[in-house]
Amino acid sequence: MSKSILVLLILAVLAVIGGKACLNHWGEAPLKLDQDRVIVVPSGFNFHRLSRQWQAEGLIEHALLLRAYLRINNLGNLVQAGEYHIASGTTPRQLINKIQSGDVIQYAVTLIDGHTFNQFVETLQGDPRLAKEFQQLGTQALLEQLNSPYSHPEGLFYPDTYHFKAGDSDLDILRRAYQRMNTLLETSWAGKADALPYNSPYEALTMASIVERETAVSSERSLIAGVFVNRLRKNMRLQTDPTVIYGLGAEYQGNITRAHLKAYTPYNTYRIKGLPPTPIANPALPAIEAALHPATTKALYFVAKGDGSHQFSTTLEEHQKAVRQFQWQRRSDYRSSPVLPRKSATQ
Repeated sequence: MSKSILVLLILAVLAVIGGKACLNHWGEAPLKLDQDRVIVVPSGFNFHRLSRQWQAEGLIEHALLLRAYLRINNLGNLVQAGEYHIASGTTPRQLINKIQSGDVIQYAVTLIDGHTFNQFVETLQGDPRLAKEFQQLGTQALLEQLNSPYSHPEGLFYPDTYHFKAGDSDLDILRRAYQRMNTLLETSWAGKADALPYNSPYEALTMASIVERETAVSSERSLIAGVFVNRLRKNMRLQTDPTVIYGLGAEYQGNITRAHLKAYTPYNTYRIKGLPPTPIANPALPAIEAALHPATTKALYFVAKGDGSHQFSTTLEEHQKAVRQFQWQRRSDYRSSPVLPRKSATQ
């Protein structure tokens, strides 16, 4: 090999090394952003298309530099679609890493403990960041898609805070809530107490929904469940107002009357024996655990005391006395449930 050719090769190598060094220096220099930005990576895009878009938007100065940087560092051309928060001071290398790792903006929606399925749907419909697909599909088609053995949606969806990204839909959240409830119920049922008066996990879920609606006081849940279990064992009616309210539907306007208690619906536990045909709300894990591990108690009755808690009684005579004390002479600030924020979380 002649000396001149060797010199040219050395110069070419040095040029490549120098070019790579320059590109890597560019990759570590902050983008010219005056403030944080949110960028959208559309589905089906790659870095070649993005580089042209970003150059047009002023996010980067030269699309070719980005593509050369990707090639020289063997970073590939694939991206993950979504919304991304790009902070001021971000470098091209950090931008590439963020989009290749799928570090998208996460949003959150909360389905509240004890809310009904319809209330869940209203919450999801009211979130402007979620795509709306449920109304087009409908409840029955959703249950069929989920392979649910039940024709009624109540109680089948777990209340929690769900995170999602741009492009996710209300159906995505409902599917996740359904799977989470299935998993938690199955696990809890496997560890249930002995000799409970439930024939299936679904019946336990129904009981849990009643417990959820009866009290938000954590220390009372297992006691409430214990009372209802005792009544079931004795073939007594449950006589619980939340089931009546659920059965009334839109007819309920905030106050239960004697006529309501006498009217027959499949959910009026003053008229029917045993559990209602379905859950009446979507309970969280503490209520499910209470239903499957009820307190050992002799109590058969309870009445709201007006401060959000309840008075428990063993005999009808004791219960009638408590009713006279707490219901007939109600305090001015009487309330049947405590003033507590109802959180959506596995407490």
